[in-house]
Amino acid sequence: MSQIKVISLDAEGTLVTPDFSHNVWHEAIPALYAQRYEIELSQAKEVVTAEYDKIGDRRLEWYDINYWFRCFELGSPEAVIQSCQNKLRYYPEVREVLSCLAARYRLVVSSGTPEELLQPQLEGISSYFVRVFSSTSHYRQLKSPDFYLYVCQAMNVEPKEVVHVGDNWQFDFVNSREVGILAFHLDRSGNSHESLVDLKQLKPYLLV
Repeated sequence: MSQIKVISLDAEGTLVTPDFSHNVWHEAIPALYAQRYEIELSQAKEVVTAEYDKIGDRRLEWYDINYWFRCFELGSPEAVIQSCQNKLRYYPEVREVLSCLAARYRLVVSSGTPEELLQPQLEGISSYFVRVFSSTSHYRQLKSPDFYLYVCQAMNVEPKEVVHVGDNWQFDFVNSREVGILAFHLDRSGNSHESLVDLKQLKPYLLV
């Protein structure tokens, strides 16, 4: 592993628990929708979720909080994002592992989360990272193989000099590996024997 220069990490599901994101999308937005249209919260949740499902996670709009606020005519998302920040949680091993890795490698975040949500998610650990890349905000695409090439170019490294870790099999593992990055899939459920169950399991591959 002596050739590795950059460690790239996904954000949500890898560094940050889903609590903040879930609260934004499935609690705060429906609550605002219910208030706006004077309906019950349970009905608002059904309506909002149905609209999310119509778009699906293979389209950029699904990730774009400004798109949804325009779609639902809810105004600006800033207050909702701020109201949910008390739900931010990092996985238990994150700070320890980042501190260890940052002493030897350049760390970056490579995420599909839009910048409006990514910045608050990383606020408590931002000092560990030299760059943060949002595929949806900075490159207007999902986490495709091309996105990972853009990250390599921005960091002035070859794909073989990069490790990427994330919890989405297609977006994090398959697509980054396709361009020559050393990829690790993270499955915190422990259901896959081929995947890491937490970030501590990455250390033996890099720090020997």
